[in-house]
Amino acid sequence: MRRATCDLLALFLLSAAALAFEVNLTRLFSVAQFYHFAFMTVSLALLGFGASGTFLTLAGGIIRRPARALSLLGWGFALTAVGSYGLTLALPFDSFRVALDAWQWGILALHYVALSLPFFCAGAATGLLLSLQRGRVGQTYAANLAGSGLGCLLAVVLPSRTGAEGMVLLTAGLGGLSALLFSRPRWPGALLQLAAVGGLWLTAFHLPPVLEIRLSPYKGLSYALLYPDSRLLFRAWNGISRVDVVESSLIRSLPGQGIACRGQPPPQRALFVDGDDLSPITHVTDPAELAPLTDCLLTALPYRLRPGARTLVLDPRGGWDLWVALAEGARSVTAVEMKPLVVAAVRAQGDWAGNLYDRPDVTLFVEDGRAFLARAGLEYDVILMALSAPYHPVTSGAYSLAEDYRYTVESFVAAMRRLTDGGLFVVVRWAQSPPSEEVRAFALAVEAVERTGGDPARSLVALRSYNQVLILARRGPFTPGELAAIRAFAAARSLDLAYAPDIRPEEANRYNVMPTPEHYLAFVGLMEAEDRARWLADYPFDVAPPPDDRPFFGHFFRWRQVPEVLAMAGHVWQPFGGAGYLVPLALLGIAVVAAGALILLPLAGRQPQRGQPQRGQPVGAGLAPAPAGQPQGLPLRLAPFAFLGLGFMLVEIPLLQRFILFLGHPAYAMAGVLGALLLFSGLGSFLSARVSPQRALERVMGVVVLYGLGMPLLSEPLLGMPFWARAAVTVLGLAPLGLVMGMPFPRLLGALQEREPALVPWAWGVNGALSVVASILAALMALSWGFRAVLVAGAAAYLGARLTSAWAWQSPASDAAEPPTR
Repeated sequence: MRRATCDLLALFLLSAAALAFEVNLTRLFSVAQFYHFAFMTVSLALLGFGASGTFLTLAGGIIRRPARALSLLGWGFALTAVGSYGLTLALPFDSFRVALDAWQWGILALHYVALSLPFFCAGAATGLLLSLQRGRVGQTYAANLAGSGLGCLLAVVLPSRTGAEGMVLLTAGLGGLSALLFSRPRWPGALLQLAAVGGLWLTAFHLPPVLEIRLSPYKGLSYALLYPDSRLLFRAWNGISRVDVVESSLIRSLPGQGIACRGQPPPQRALFVDGDDLSPITHVTDPAELAPLTDCLLTALPYRLRPGARTLVLDPRGGWDLWVALAEGARSVTAVEMKPLVVAAVRAQGDWAGNLYDRPDVTLFVEDGRAFLARAGLEYDVILMALSAPYHPVTSGAYSLAEDYRYTVESFVAAMRRLTDGGLFVVVRWAQSPPSEEVRAFALAVEAVERTGGDPARSLVALRSYNQVLILARRGPFTPGELAAIRAFAAARSLDLAYAPDIRPEEANRYNVMPTPEHYLAFVGLMEAEDRARWLADYPFDVAPPPDDRPFFGHFFRWRQVPEVLAMAGHVWQPFGGAGYLVPLALLGIAVVAAGALILLPLAGRQPQRGQPQRGQPVGAGLAPAPAGQPQGLPLRLAPFAFLGLGFMLVEIPLLQRFILFLGHPAYAMAGVLGALLLFSGLGSFLSARVSPQRALERVMGVVVLYGLGMPLLSEPLLGMPFWARAAVTVLGLAPLGLVMGMPFPRLLGALQEREPALVPWAWGVNGALSVVASILAALMALSWGFRAVLVAGAAAYLGARLTSAWAWQSPASDAAEPPTR
């Protein structure tokens, strides 16, 4: 096999390993810590790609034997991937103690540096090959992108076999295999390296305890395992979740109970998803046995209003809401649970759990609830949006980064449309003080009732226990008899009426007494406001009903909260001392400073005479200022690559977040969207010699605008298709965008290689550094303005690349306004 072909195959494998490792990190740290920590870690670790370009520019003289250097970088990725993961296990970071223990900041910085090293090695290998393979930039970049696309798929498929911990070793083995192809040693050395790769892969399937993930002590699973008689009954990984089941006599979960009730639940086992979000699996043989207990629950009310209801429960997890429906006399129950491992875990409890998901009166669908609602089918008397998230205080905005397409206007409208005439849509949320999430849920219900032709003032009811709020949205106005039944139900169980069409002030805040009737005031204020938009804008938190374009139900932050957040910082037991939304803002600032340092650092290096680096010659050799009379300066020559780094991520990130709805889970969106974009970008890179960079950039801008206009199709009508059809639409639909997005970078880099070859690694570093800034910026922009706004910004970045590339390649000595097409 020719060396050039071996190098491309090795780069393909190393790129697959790097992306699989990156995606797998999000799973590891979502389980070990929390979502925001995974977001921070991966975002800053990607700075390794930018650092690699700076390193090659400054220290190219070190690499005088490229084949050996590439092999060392392959093994460097393997060793640092395992080593950095091991460091996070041996020296865990405690985000709750950062305000009390200054050492935690040092540990966090150490994690960042360590986790950036695998990406540094992969990025350096890619940058080195781009610098050395003159005339083959398109093929080299294609191998990098195609390998990255494969890595996204591997990160979803393989964890079911090895767990996320074993995936670290699998990706390390891929890095070692790439090193073998880079060096092509003689047989003794080759056998030794093959044995090392085989050892890594074998260990991945037989993981030693020392490499098992260490959970944060503040996660629900960690607490449950501290119970004296706790016992782990079930644990399984797949590409979208880890599910554990714990047994203990101390496990009790009965939220929503009235304070006048004294019943205790039967024995329960705790089901955890990603180490948190406890959901009880209950020991039941006959649901009628639960009737005295369920009688005291908020969620019993809809079944009293609709006896013998045909019921739909979305995301029932351990199944408690299914038992409540059956105990309260529901005629039939349909359960829609999107996580296959949850169903497997409940089924594994067998007769002890009443074989819940295999009962003849329970119909199970293992799919995303939004897709189920979007599909034409039966209408239901009661639709329950089960509360699967644990209680979190939201005043600091610490849990605002996660997308939740269950709680959007389009989701509530879809549920209302699947109700029978007079049917009830039921939403349960935690009672916060001051009210926040429950007010947003109420605002969503108001919007959904209006969009389905109803009168929200006459079609909504809200009740409050001491820790939960129940919202009923009726298809049509409540009757006087129903309102009387609701009042009788609430009074008998010491539940407070928070809103009803004919509510009186003295009816609120009677049993679960708070200093002020804040829930009543919020719900009535929202309903009676002459200018609802103004009322929402003036409310202390952002509780406006979120659309699918901005599906951040947990994001309540307003800028006027900053003084309060800063005053609370360090005085509340929350991640990062309660700094909340300010943390990703600070992260963006750190990323900008770090990216700026990496971009500007090569200016401090020496600039010898210009020349093309060859194998055996330093990569940094040949760095020189532009010739006299050439209009473009150094910043202008690198500017297109900065805009490309911004543009690619500002398009990729919102599409990834938007397709979470279409494909049903972030992991599926990661595999489908990133995989398709990167694979077809690789094809576009391979074909890039046929298109001028300026024309390619113009096509990208046009296609991005079209995709922004077509986003609503992901909510309706395509969402109701079967999963395989949605996956096919994802791949085929993103093919044109991926194809054109893969063309500009190799064309511009090839042109730079012809004119200023010593700038190639620097341009690679600039592109990588700005990509990290863009990934954080895209997430923050989506929180504030939605995905379409981020796509517009991405199109603007490509416009910047178009303008600066045209100016950068102008030369008075040449009649070509753009790089020649090879």
